[in-house]
Amino acid sequence: MTGPHPTQPLSVYIHGIGLLGPALPGWEASQAALTGQTTYQAERTVLPLPMALPAAERRRAGAVVKVSLAVGQEAVTASGLPISSLPSVFSSSSGDGINCHEICSALASSDRLISPTRFHNSVHNAPSGYWSISSGAMASSSVLCAHDASFGAGLLEAMTMAIVDDTPVLLVCYDTDYPEPLRSVRPLTDTFGVALVISPRQRAPGDVRLTLDGASSMSTAAASTMDNADLELLRTSIPAARALPLLQAIARKQDRMVVLSYLQGLQLSVGVSF
Repeated sequence: MTGPHPTQPLSVYIHGIGLLGPALPGWEASQAALTGQTTYQAERTVLPLPMALPAAERRRAGAVVKVSLAVGQEAVTASGLPISSLPSVFSSSSGDGINCHEICSALASSDRLISPTRFHNSVHNAPSGYWSISSGAMASSSVLCAHDASFGAGLLEAMTMAIVDDTPVLLVCYDTDYPEPLRSVRPLTDTFGVALVISPRQRAPGDVRLTLDGASSMSTAAASTMDNADLELLRTSIPAARALPLLQAIARKQDRMVVLSYLQGLQLSVGVSF
């Protein structure tokens, strides 16, 4: 589920970042809020239409597909790497909560008929499939779920894949909101997505380096937090937003150790350097 625990240092370089969330409309546009240069004020996530999809698939695309394609496209465009040849890792704590709600509602109704589109989108790897359609990517794709640890698990998987296979890798992590009554049990209130294009080799002097330093990368230290109360609330309320401390360190160009939420009692310590 979470990939191998590293026993040797793993180092990769970031070539592109994608970001979309509440009042975070893209990586470039969000850096001022992440660094504190502007005041962050939460507002609903605005999801763009996935124009890279053919019209028929575009009509079927829900929030989980829209956010994952948006951040993936932003990251790959920034990297300058060919989109069709990038292997990928897609990671989400629970997939498409809205679609799950609609299917459960249909099953609880008198006719119990499920829309073929709902069924088609119910599988956890649907965003990966839509990514392949929109990008023409034929490379391998791994799809993970590790509950609230899904960003950390996805990052570990992507870094391991990049180094073992000696290739650039696209990581896409995303979550969408849950309607009631699911929200009362799983209180996800909005959509958040983040994407990284990483590789084992530096391409430009300003590339950010991420390092997992062997067994010491598994830490019992508390997870890093955000110094803005609204951003901290976002970090704790949507699993994919556990990436925020890492994104903040990158936006601030800080050489530091970021502790990411991972498993209960065991966090993931990631070195950030420039």
